[in-house]
Amino acid sequence: QVQLVESGGGLVQAGGSLRLSCADSGRTLTSYAMGWFRQHPGKGREFVAAINWSGGSTNYANSVRGRFTISRDDRKNTIDLQMSSLRPEETGLYCCTESQSRTMVVSYVADLWGQGNQGTVSS
Repeated sequence: QVQLVESGGGLVQAGGSLRLSCADSGRTLTSYAMGWFRQHPGKGREFVAAINWSGGSTNYANSVRGRFTISRDDRKNTIDLQMSSLRPEETGLYCCTESQSRTMVVSYVADLWGQGNQGTVSS
């Protein structure tokens, strides 16, 4: 059964850092492009970052570029999101996603979603 599970969220002060991880214990995550979205309370889902199947290509929302890094850890079979210099408005539910495409990171389309992991940034 396909199941994306996020971990690593929590509470941090503005300017601090959080690291999120996404895993699927039932299979490897190297077959497809994967990404992260953020959902704000009462708002829609917002694209954060995406990475292609090999890890050689990435894409970021303009608001996070230079502060966030998406990466693959093939040894751990995880997709990670390192977030730095966090802002209070970046509080939300961070969801790991998988695409049916192996390569598309620009105009990334998520086809499979994890349940999400809360990240809260206090001011």
